[in-house]
Amino acid sequence: MASKTMRPVLDTRALNRATLARQLLLTRAEMSAQDATQHLLGLQAQNVKPPYFQLHARLAGFRPAELAGLMESRQVVRMVTMRSTIHTHTVHDALTLRPLVQPARDREINYFRKGLVGVDLDKLAERARAFVEAEPRTMAEIREELLKEWPAADPQSLSVAARCRLPLVQVTPRGVWGKSGQVRLTTLSEWVGGGEGEGREEGAGIDDVVLRYLGAFGPASVKDMQTWAGLTRLREAFERLRPGLEVFQDENGVELFDLPDGPRPDADQPAPPRFLPEFDNLLLSHADRSRVIAPELKGSTWSGNQAHCTLLVDGFLAGLWKLGGGPDGGQGGGTGGGTLTVELFSAVSKAGKAEIVAEGEALLAAMGDSAGEGPGGGSVRFGSIRG
Repeated sequence: MASKTMRPVLDTRALNRATLARQLLLTRAEMSAQDATQHLLGLQAQNVKPPYFQLHARLAGFRPAELAGLMESRQVVRMVTMRSTIHTHTVHDALTLRPLVQPARDREINYFRKGLVGVDLDKLAERARAFVEAEPRTMAEIREELLKEWPAADPQSLSVAARCRLPLVQVTPRGVWGKSGQVRLTTLSEWVGGGEGEGREEGAGIDDVVLRYLGAFGPASVKDMQTWAGLTRLREAFERLRPGLEVFQDENGVELFDLPDGPRPDADQPAPPRFLPEFDNLLLSHADRSRVIAPELKGSTWSGNQAHCTLLVDGFLAGLWKLGGGPDGGQGGGTGGGTLTVELFSAVSKAGKAEIVAEGEALLAAMGDSAGEGPGGGSVRFGSIRG
């Protein structure tokens, strides 16, 4: 939404540096994995290993075992929240954010209503809850259980309805570095104890999340946050908070909100190379992604339906990368270690390449062992990863 009032203008580089600072990508933070996961409002986790690579890019001295331990001790969980995608959240954020996105999950069920004729959704939720709380179940098992009650319904529609109506978490060992396991689900309350969103005041909860979103992704527009959350109608919350916020505009006149004390570094501050996994929230959490992705590179991080891992140079998308021999960059079952292949979109200086190699070697040393058994090793090469 374009501003009708002239505000201070933040150009693309200024927005880039401010966002990188919030995302802990200008300088690796001396922060625990749990605190970073909370600061970032969760880690995109469509695949198992990207959350670990997200934290490696952001935290000093991070090792996969730290996040794995949080998974196993149930201090962080994997579940569907923002944009109807799987995220790794702290328990606090799982309890806060899952109720916030419930209206979007209810709308999602509406797309499947033809397959749910005659299905009582409240009864479905009760039956599914009892079934998964007896012991964690696969989605196939949930479908089969619900088909006993509604044999004429569409199986996929039944499972979607269960996933949308209930806050289901993926139980370990799924999501633990170095381990494998089928996706099995139970309710958030069964897995971590306590109520799901008990005592939340909806308005106050939304306002708090707006402030936290700005702290992790700002400066940002209302539409930016709606893109991140997969929600609509958030302007009312921004308007309530407007008196306490700084207001800017981008080069197109779009109104941007920010925290008064939000870091807004000089646009010329150096930004070191960073290797990000597929689906990193930095690339997904704004309606206008030009603060990180140049317009001419829109869509370049995908081949068909496959998302590639991305490389930032000077704070902006500059290439793709793949670790080891696996088709998914060594992050979801590839061999890991070995070679980190970097594909650049345009020429980089000799000094710039040396920085990329140094950052890649640091990634290999800390994360290259895809089996999760210890530090890896290997080399960095430049070439095509797309054949």
